[in-house]
Amino acid sequence: MTDTPAIQSVETEDEYIHVRFRNPDEFDTIRTPDWAEHAAQDVSQGAEVRTGKRKQNDDWVVQSVLIKKQAGEGKARDEAKQILEKIES
Repeated sequence: MTDTPAIQSVETEDEYIHVRFRNPDEFDTIRTPDWAEHAAQDVSQGAEVRTGKRKQNDDWVVQSVLIKKQAGEGKARDEAKQILEKIES
């Protein structure tokens, strides 16, 4: 597996803090699969994971993680990294 990507951006939205690891332009398709959400729930209640299928191949990887806003930005960064590592390891 490749090294864990760095966080590209963190944006606070209505209900979530959106932690982006990869540019959405890298992907043909982006989805929020149930299996990834279940994996994320072990780390952060209510978290959602967006996965993307890369344009150049059939690899599906984490594009971004959405953490409930009340966690705060610092905790959201930490939890998003934990979720990414759990899914991609």
